[in-house]
Amino acid sequence: MHLARRHFIALAAAAAIATPALAQDYPNKPVTLVVPTAAGGTTDLSARMLAQAMGPLLNQSMVVDNKGGGNGAIAASIVKRAVPDGYTLLLQYSGYHVISPLLTKAHQWEQGDFQPVANVISAPQIIVVREGLPVKTLAELIAYAKANPGKLNYASSGNGSLQHVTGAMLEQQGGIKMVHVPYKGTGPALQDLLGGQVDLTFGTAPPFMPHIQGGKLRVLAVTGKERLPSLPEVPTTAEAGYPGVNATSWFALFAPAGVPKAIVDKLTADARSVVQSAAFKKKAEEQGATADYQTPAQLGERVKADLANWATVVKSAKIEAE
Repeated sequence: MHLARRHFIALAAAAAIATPALAQDYPNKPVTLVVPTAAGGTTDLSARMLAQAMGPLLNQSMVVDNKGGGNGAIAASIVKRAVPDGYTLLLQYSGYHVISPLLTKAHQWEQGDFQPVANVISAPQIIVVREGLPVKTLAELIAYAKANPGKLNYASSGNGSLQHVTGAMLEQQGGIKMVHVPYKGTGPALQDLLGGQVDLTFGTAPPFMPHIQGGKLRVLAVTGKERLPSLPEVPTTAEAGYPGVNATSWFALFAPAGVPKAIVDKLTADARSVVQSAAFKKKAEEQGATADYQTPAQLGERVKADLANWATVVKSAKIEAE
């Protein structure tokens, strides 16, 4: 009995010594940053911006690995099953992290499978309409929808996506009814919006900016609390008379549960240095987003608040997984 106890104490002491040593040696090989979307969207952009700037701080390359599909479940499952050594991380999109779990009781991961590292970027949704739709303001859009019930259709990146739920929120707040047209990603939705097959959509600004600047799309409102520096003339939904339409996406770094605290602390510190740098802030702003560092504790609280907020919308709109 005494021998077993001494053996257990020795193992515990060795583990206590090994964890700081492991963190001190971390990383000694490339770090993989798994992204739950295809290339081209704001999630992918956020991941690549972070990887490019954070790699030199880690003295290792940070490799972006796009694993889209399943409303984020494919990427989340990969990171959940990874060895918790800090070499496989998740650059998560809020729509997947807090809305997907609300759509079905049977999903492939739990909040407890991950630990927050740092928030990286925040970006409100923008309400964008096709060229030729006879509306120039959010009030005009609401009036048009009321005068033409069921005629307006809006695109989203998929059933249960943040765009879908934002559309449902606008319907509830505006007292209107639109037809939801789900696509397999923002790219196809954007193409049909440009082609005039759908009337409007919601989304973070980066993928839309070239077409807005080129006059092919019109922005009616920003669904955040403040105007975007890249779109200073576009009012917020609150300024347009609909303060209840508030939908801001965030893009954050998570590690699998079980990664040693010392490694998480190092990742958090390096992410903070990157996100708070002038160069990162400028690049994010140019894309229609905001560099928005948050600590693990702050990010954890944000997740809880968003879960409560979106649960109300999902339930009242009766949105379910496909």
